[in-house]
Amino acid sequence: MLLLLLGIIVLHVAVLVLLFVSTIVSQWIVGNGHSTDLWQNCSTSSSGNVHHCFPSSANEWLQSVQATMILSIIFSVLSLFGFFCQLFTLTKGGRFYITGFFQILAGLCVMSAAAIYTVRHPEWHLNSDYSYGFAYILAWVAFPLTLLSGVIYVILRKRE
Repeated sequence: MLLLLLGIIVLHVAVLVLLFVSTIVSQWIVGNGHSTDLWQNCSTSSSGNVHHCFPSSANEWLQSVQATMILSIIFSVLSLFGFFCQLFTLTKGGRFYITGFFQILAGLCVMSAAAIYTVRHPEWHLNSDYSYGFAYILAWVAFPLTLLSGVIYVILRKRE
């Protein structure tokens, strides 16, 4: 039982790390000496040194992506705290519904953010020299892991 709890906590922390990295790192779109993320656009030299970073545009779609990624982190943190609270207060045989609900909400927020970014980012559609960066891919990897974690919480029953 202890290994199961440890595995669930490790999965949850791994999801949180993926969400933090994909939200903060400036590698959502890369190419031609430029890297773009949710917060800024940077140009780099051939040696890899960053020359100029400018704030991202104030498009409504980009602000919705920023908001949903931040919401996914908040929901996932609330889910982790809720899990620890329910672990000590839930009656025997009870299920972790609240924890699972927040974790599934986090997964849906990540999916929404990545889908909006995929559809709306103009540089990807206009120029074939750009490609998606690793932070964008991490967001898509975090989506199924977050949903899986949420489903595990909903199925999980407290035992003594």
